[in-house]
Amino acid sequence: MTPRSRLLALGLAGLLLGAGLAGESAAQTPPRPIYGSQLMTPHERQVYRERMREARTARERERIRLEHHRQMQERAREHGVRLPDMPPGPGPGPGYGAGRGAGPGPGAGGGPGGGRR
Repeated sequence: MTPRSRLLALGLAGLLLGAGLAGESAAQTPPRPIYGSQLMTPHERQVYRERMREARTARERERIRLEHHRQMQERAREHGVRLPDMPPGPGPGPGYGAGRGAGPGPGAGGGPGGGRR
């Protein structure tokens, strides 16, 4: 095996290994919480996740999310349960936009030279 072909083989092996690890970490990511999941059967949660996964656009996912929100609000009323008024919004997952420096609040520019008077 020539040095060039050996290098090519090692590079290809590295790419394949990296792709396998990336797929493995994605498979280990826990699913996002579903609004009103405590009022749903396991089958209903599975169907909802499949619908969201199969949606082709953000607009379609938002339509599914809002339709689901209305259904869960109605189901909550029927069962005498209270759910938050707002469904979780779109985003990459739990914690999106949260954490340090995410917006105004304690410690967000309130010190000397922070622009507040």
